[in-house]
Amino acid sequence: MKSVKPINKYMLVSKVVEEMKSQSGLLYTSQESSDMRYQKAEVIAVGNLVDVIKPGDSILYDKVYGHETIIEGTTYTVITEMNVVVVL
Repeated sequence: MKSVKPINKYMLVSKVVEEMKSQSGLLYTSQESSDMRYQKAEVIAVGNLVDVIKPGDSILYDKVYGHETIIEGTTYTVITEMNVVVVL
């Protein structure tokens, strides 16, 4: 990928697709997984005003606020630092 640099508090992330299980071990369907509010992602690039989060970090973000974009044929999500709820 070319050098992509978000500005200010924006971040470019790539969604992580993983199997979701309940506490009892049952697998969630794709519909049940999509109903969950938070999405796991890997941080690809961060803006110049992002303080704590660095490229390569795994995060959970509020997927209601993400905007998808395609860069060189790959789908990424653009979010702001305040949309991140957990750094894993």
